[in-house]
Amino acid sequence: MELLSDPNVWIAFAMLTALEIVLGIDNIIFISILVGRLPPHLRDKARRLGLGFAMLSRLALLFTLSWVMGLTADLFSVFNQGISGRDIVLLLGGLFLLYKASHEIFVEVEAREQHAPPETDAVALKAAGTKLFWGIIGQIAIIDIVFSLDSVITAVGMVDQISVMVAAVVVSVGVMLIAAKPIGDFVDRHPSVKVLALAFLVMVGMALTAEAFDQEVPKGYIYAAMAFSLAVEALNIRARTKRQLAAQAAGGH
Repeated sequence: MELLSDPNVWIAFAMLTALEIVLGIDNIIFISILVGRLPPHLRDKARRLGLGFAMLSRLALLFTLSWVMGLTADLFSVFNQGISGRDIVLLLGGLFLLYKASHEIFVEVEAREQHAPPETDAVALKAAGTKLFWGIIGQIAIIDIVFSLDSVITAVGMVDQISVMVAAVVVSVGVMLIAAKPIGDFVDRHPSVKVLALAFLVMVGMALTAEAFDQEVPKGYIYAAMAFSLAVEALNIRARTKRQLAAQAAGGH
C-alpha cells in the first residue's frame, strides 16, 4: 500500500509505461506485417499470441534480473572489442530483422504473385495455413526476445521496484494489443505504408546490429525519420483519395 500512496512511484510507472509503448512500436509493426500474410480468420489469434509472447518474455526476463544484467559482462573480445551475451543477442536479432524485412520488401515489391497460394484442395490449404501460422508465431517469438531484452534493461535503469516494472509491462502490452489490429489493417490497406514500415524495420535491424558493437544509434532519430515519412505518405494517400472521389464524381455526371 505504501507504493500506491507514493507519487514518485506513479510518475515512474507512467514514464515506464509510455516508454514501453514507444519501444513496442517496432514490435507491433513486425507482428502486423507478418500476420498480414495469414488468412483473415487467423490474424487476430496470431496477434494475440504474438503480443502474449512479448509480455511473457518481458516478464520472464524481469524475474531473472541478475541473469539479464549479467549478460552485459564481456564474454570475449574481437579486435579489442568486448563481446557480451547481450551483444550476441542484439547482433543475431538485428541480422534476423535485416534479413526478414529485406525479404518481405522483395516479396511485396517484386515477387507478390509468386507467393499466391496455389489452387489445391481444402485439406491441403488448411494444412499449409496451419504450418504458416506456427512458422510466423515462431518468428514473432524470436524477435520478441530481442526487443524484450532491450526493454527490460531500460526498465531496470529507470525503476527499482519490480512490481512497478511488471505493472508497466502488462499495461503497455494491453495498449499494444488494442492498437495492433487497427495498425495492421491500415498497413494492409496501403501497400506503400507497408513498404515504409518494412524500411523502418530495416533501420531498426541496423541499429540493433550497430548497438551490438557498442555503436549507439538513438532510436529517436529512427522514429523521427519514420514519422516524417509517414506524414508525407499520409498527404499522398489523402491526395489520391481526393483524385479518386473527383474521378468518381466526374464519371457519375
